Amino acid sequence: MVRPSPAAAKTERLLNLTICLLYTRQPLSKSRIRTLVPHYADSSDEAFDRMFERDKDELRELGVPLRTEVIDAFFDDEVGYRVDQREYRLPEIDFTPDELAVVGLASRAWSQASLAGPAAQALRKLQAAGLERDEAGVSGIEPLLHTTEPAFEQVRRAVLTRTPLRFTYRGGGAGVVTQRHVHPWALTSWHGRWYLTAHDVDRDAPRVFRLDRVEGTVTLARASGTYTVPAGHDARAMITTSQGTEETVRARVALRPGSGHTLRRRASEVTPGEDGWDVVLLDEVSRSALVADVTGLGPAARVLEPAELTAAVRDRLRAVLAAHDEQEAP
Repeated sequence: MVRPSPAAAKTERLLNLTICLLYTRQPLSKSRIRTLVPHYADSSDEAFDRMFERDKDELRELGVPLRTEVIDAFFDDEVGYRVDQREYRLPEIDFTPDELAVVGLASRAWSQASLAGPAAQALRKLQAAGLERDEAGVSGIEPLLHTTEPAFEQVRRAVLTRTPLRFTYRGGGAGVVTQRHVHPWALTSWHGRWYLTAHDVDRDAPRVFRLDRVEGTVTLARASGTYTVPAGHDARAMITTSQGTEETVRARVALRPGSGHTLRRRASEVTPGEDGWDVVLLDEVSRSALVADVTGLGPAARVLEPAELTAAVRDRLRAVLAAHDEQEAP
């Protein structure tokens, strides 16, 4: 028979203690609790006292309303313990129609990603409680969080469990490939890309990594929870600071109607242009990111100014065409 791990045994003991104290009408003495909770009955007197005191403190830290009361009004020399059901019970869950619409959107946002299962499960629980999402109120809106990066699932798991990572990383600029050993802090989507903020162990400094530059297999260490994420860590601020060294430009880009929504959201001004196109004005945006965004839109976008940005997009498109020609060549 496989023995449970210390963490599993502790969780089971706390759960049994909570149930024991929750379903009693009268406060229970320590001696009575010891006989009712199996994990306590097998311990020595000294071990039980230490264990029970720790468990009481932990239940209170978890928010369980553990009360200490006198067992007999005429004899106050012995106290007992119980959990007030009225304080422990969760309030009834209720949502407005607008909140239900947001819940529906949130569940659909991960419909094509690795979190599709948990999102659907959460929605089914709400529906089982009689809460139906408003489908008509969000028609035409389909937010999808794409996670095409192969490393996403492993990195997400490492962030949640605070597990050190090792991976091969292709840096920007010269594209030098190096081995990285990091303590992951947060995984954040920013301007259409996923970024990992972490502490680089080899360089002993905080670093930001773009997930699409992680190559090959991501390796997780065996031990989890072996480091602490800095208090008040702001992943988005760290990402924007790391991007601050990039060259920025002020540009005007023409977009076909209904396209380039990412650029439209970042624009300081959107005006009608010629031939039904819209013209967006972008102030102080990353040059490399803008080249990538405009190139990705293909015939739905064209740079109006500055000229050097137009040339950069043209060069990128020619490089893509050359790469396809090489693949098709016999």
